[in-house]
Amino acid sequence: MTDLKKKIEIIKELLRDCDGVLIGAGAGLSVAAGLNETNLKFKEKFKDFVDAYDFKDFYSGGFYPFETEEEKWAYFARYFVTYQEYNSIPLYEDILKLVKDKDYFVITTNVDGCFEKAGFDTNKLFATQGDFVHIQCPTPCHKKLYESTSLFKEMVEKTNERKIPTELLPKCPKCGKVMRSYLRDDDSFIEDDYWLQHCDAYSRFIERNKDKKILLLEFGIGFNTPSIIRFPFERRTMEYEKWHLVRFNREYSGISLPDKYGLKIVNDWDSIKSLKLQNDFQNRFIPVPEDINDVINKLLLE
Repeated sequence: MTDLKKKIEIIKELLRDCDGVLIGAGAGLSVAAGLNETNLKFKEKFKDFVDAYDFKDFYSGGFYPFETEEEKWAYFARYFVTYQEYNSIPLYEDILKLVKDKDYFVITTNVDGCFEKAGFDTNKLFATQGDFVHIQCPTPCHKKLYESTSLFKEMVEKTNERKIPTELLPKCPKCGKVMRSYLRDDDSFIEDDYWLQHCDAYSRFIERNKDKKILLLEFGIGFNTPSIIRFPFERRTMEYEKWHLVRFNREYSGISLPDKYGLKIVNDWDSIKSLKLQNDFQNRFIPVPEDINDVINKLLLE
């Protein structure tokens, strides 16, 4: 039996036997689900920005220092609407099929709304880094978010020469400053009541399940923000003896171990199992570098 077949059988058994499932998801999951520059037609839809600035992808454009707010919002509005209008996400729907009959919770650094589109219960979802739907005061002078989907679409429709009309610039209703997107990139990011409630729901899920059999499924999380999901998932699985962690990641499916240079990643499953870690964590951890779509499809087969 190949390693992958062994892993599939173990994960199936863990899914059958567990009391609950905790999902952690990063950008790699959405890429695996098809939200990439090719499927989203980046070069075609953003041809004017590509020609002007040689942008290679959405991400690089998002950090470009545009000279005017009109141009910045022309880019971001098109960026957000492109993601909002992409609805083909069978991978997310298949993951929901795996866990829908379980007590589950999702924590994600993704901002694209795919879990909501796939039908996950929003009361069981904590999106830590914001979304493509809201905007906020840049200061912020008050902690309120503003739903802006219709405004973004109007910006896209009225963009001319890579700029929106000045009158469409979103202004804070209290201080009058030009609003910013609801994406965490500095300390001005708002953690409003909704965010705090979902953060608390995540903490409560962990607390009430620390002595139960919980399966952690981690998808596509690398080292951009490992302190949010990746490292805590490892730490809690080491601490809670009945927890198991399955990590889906093409390049970094293994575990992080300290060495004299900082951290080293051990990806090989046999090497991991030969380690002696807290509460035999090495026997409750499964690295999965194989294609997420393929593995999830196999897990859904009886």
